[in-house]
Amino acid sequence: MKKLTSFCAFALLILQTATAQNYVKLNSNDSEQELVRKAASVKPTTRQLNWQKLEITGFVHFGINTFTGMEWGDGTESPTLFNPTKLNTDQWVRIAKESGIKLLILTAKHHDGFCLWPTNTTDYSIKNSPYKNGQGDVLKELAESCKKYDMKIGVYLSPWDRNAKSYGSDQYNEMFRNQLKEVLTNYGKIDEVWFDGANGEGPNGKKQEYDWASYYSVIRELQPEAVIAVMGPDVRWVGTETGYGRDTEWSVVPTNNLDQNKIAEGSQQQMNIKPAGDMRRKDVGSREVIRKAEGLVWYPAETDVSIRPGWFYHENQNSKVKTPEKLLDIYFNSVGKNGVLLLNIPPTREGLFHTIDENNLLKWKELRDSIFTTNLLNTKGVKLKSDKNRIHMKDDEEKIWTTKQENQPLVFEYTAKEPFKTNIIQLGEYIKWGQRVEKFELQTMKDQKWTTVATGTTVGYKRIVTFPEIMTNQVRIIITQSRVQPFMDKIGLFHYEGVSRFEGNTEKK
Repeated sequence: MKKLTSFCAFALLILQTATAQNYVKLNSNDSEQELVRKAASVKPTTRQLNWQKLEITGFVHFGINTFTGMEWGDGTESPTLFNPTKLNTDQWVRIAKESGIKLLILTAKHHDGFCLWPTNTTDYSIKNSPYKNGQGDVLKELAESCKKYDMKIGVYLSPWDRNAKSYGSDQYNEMFRNQLKEVLTNYGKIDEVWFDGANGEGPNGKKQEYDWASYYSVIRELQPEAVIAVMGPDVRWVGTETGYGRDTEWSVVPTNNLDQNKIAEGSQQQMNIKPAGDMRRKDVGSREVIRKAEGLVWYPAETDVSIRPGWFYHENQNSKVKTPEKLLDIYFNSVGKNGVLLLNIPPTREGLFHTIDENNLLKWKELRDSIFTTNLLNTKGVKLKSDKNRIHMKDDEEKIWTTKQENQPLVFEYTAKEPFKTNIIQLGEYIKWGQRVEKFELQTMKDQKWTTVATGTTVGYKRIVTFPEIMTNQVRIIITQSRVQPFMDKIGLFHYEGVSRFEGNTEKK
């Protein structure tokens, strides 16, 4: 009977995977059990899953503002100002790759409207700059460097255009679609398209009504594997530009526009419009919040921050570049809080990453490697008391831990021959099958009693919690609350002497 029960549970898991989609409709009369089961059934699309696995991506803010010292140009700056004398996109990509960044997003057009590729849609572009006598194309150079170094590439294209005379009319939407077509067809594979929601006045004093649906349609047709971020259906903004995510970060969040998307049950597997709802509140996906929702959607958080106070390069900020230790704290509180970190590195007027930025990025990578190369639970002499809850997934060649029954704690008890120091716990869920963990604890044996030394709520793709250093030879990690069964694929304890210098693993404003 036990074998039959296990087989039925396993068959149910396979069925859940086969019917996976990244949204679900809710009914007002859903019971608590039905609500939780529906929330557990929401899963990422392939593009969302691949994006989450990147962990760290990079922003490259570069353009007219680099040469004016401004953050937001007004579109009247002369193209002749743009003239980087040592532009080297190989240097950008090499430094990014060596620091562990997996994708670079270029501001191909910021709010000022100046285009870093020789577009046919406007004269306000690099073709009328002195850079390479008007024959330059920064997007092309970056695309070639990314291909050379096996780096993914993304484009930031600002819908707000303070230079375009057609801004505020239907003609502008056509112009913007044509700009999208150019950057999505002439530069190889694009992995992320990044929109923000800025919508100010154009040169005629009008604001534009953006035709988002048509923009998304162009992207899906030309670059179907690209995630559409922030003002898009695939990735949302975490809500601040500090680099710090929420202590409780759900990727499954409420949406109230499933009907507007004209989704019929079973007709398609994903949302193709931006989920509507308040995604900036402190609590975006608890049981209390989703109980009031019309539907749920997989909509993960991107956590953005600049390595400098500004997003574009300013020489007077050279002394204010974030230190390796500060970047590590940001990593703990972004990637370590179920987000993807988007770190901005602005090139100088010469067109290079500054040596200060480079050094801090590389030292940051060294810090991460020094901590996470050695999982103390996998070292010699440390044993898991029981591995009976681990199953092998043939689809991904993954081994994951789960429970045989719902509402059953998942317990990992480790013993070591010799005591070891630890002050960092890292957990991860097999999010291909959803996000489910609601609470967990780390305990250590002290005076023949289990004592809790760290707690947390959501896990998602990756959760990192720091705690005061302990010396122990017996620890217990417990998933105490989960939506249906949890699926865990990352369990680790680590040690870093510098943890005590951090302000703590709490949400920063």
